[in-house]
Amino acid sequence: MTLQPTSIPGFNTTALDKEHNDTSKFYCPETEAWESFYTSQPVYILIISVLGIILNLFVLIVFCLHKKPCTVAEIYLSNLAAADLILVSCLPFWAVNISNNFDWPFGLFMCKIVNVGIKLNVYSSIYFLVLVGIDRYLALVHALSHGRMRRPKYAKLGCLLTWGVGLLLSIPTFIFREVKHFSEYGVHACILEYPSKTAELIFDGMLLVFNFIIPFSIISFCTVKIIQALKSQGLERFNAEKTEQKATVLILAVLLAFLICWVPFHLVTILDMLLRAEVLIGCHLSSALDICNQLFTYLGFFNSVLNPILYVIVGKNFRRKVQEFMKQWNIKRTMTSESTRSNLSSTLKTLV
Repeated sequence: MTLQPTSIPGFNTTALDKEHNDTSKFYCPETEAWESFYTSQPVYILIISVLGIILNLFVLIVFCLHKKPCTVAEIYLSNLAAADLILVSCLPFWAVNISNNFDWPFGLFMCKIVNVGIKLNVYSSIYFLVLVGIDRYLALVHALSHGRMRRPKYAKLGCLLTWGVGLLLSIPTFIFREVKHFSEYGVHACILEYPSKTAELIFDGMLLVFNFIIPFSIISFCTVKIIQALKSQGLERFNAEKTEQKATVLILAVLLAFLICWVPFHLVTILDMLLRAEVLIGCHLSSALDICNQLFTYLGFFNSVLNPILYVIVGKNFRRKVQEFMKQWNIKRTMTSESTRSNLSSTLKTLV
């Protein structure tokens, strides 16, 4: 019998968890729709991983090695790229796991670390976007009264706190991820096993509040206020602040992309929690949620590839930084080459 996931590995549990759970009051047979998902998942994950690693590394190189220091918005976006890089670097392990029929070959430590890396991206990236939204809100709506809060040192402190919050929210994953042997399938599966169903619902509820309801409320408020400011006061106000205007367009695009990619996943997670709490029941609903969970999770993963693409397409300032960085790189390479030729020439003259 082939194992099929009922939710993406690294977030919740697999089919092993449901079949192992004696408290389940009904059994839902597997659907044929899983077969196409099962065969296509590793390929999709590897494509996302390769593209994500290349693109996010490129973004980090441009932001970190450019001769000019990063602005506040760029500090947040570079940390977002770092979080995306962590995610896409962890995904190949799950591609191998799925190809191996969910028989985890990397041991207990990697089971915990890989899943913490995935969770860390999900938790930290949303709060980096909260910081980005607040920064744009202060820059455009309260530029005069709160301008002092928009300083690089405060941005770096906010990023440090965000990484800390991400690690804190990932603790349950580190504690409860286990490699468990299922003799009936002959596999050692990396599963998320809470001590009880009540504990599972409590932890999932807390994460839903802190990772969805609160941050999305803040982002939505800031985004609405920013758009209202742009509409009511017009672009004339920003003629003297073209940099702020261009940065705002890019950030609004990044926020919109994040909402499109991740809101469906969180909505399905809410329905899945209601199903596990037996508020909702039914095999058809369970099967539909399982498939939607897969689709929307992979849509969320795609966000880690989409962000660097948006920087290039929408971000005029980023494109300018790329051009300046390439010129800077070419100048350094030319100087190095000329220095090497000069040293070689001097050496030859000395020998002669």
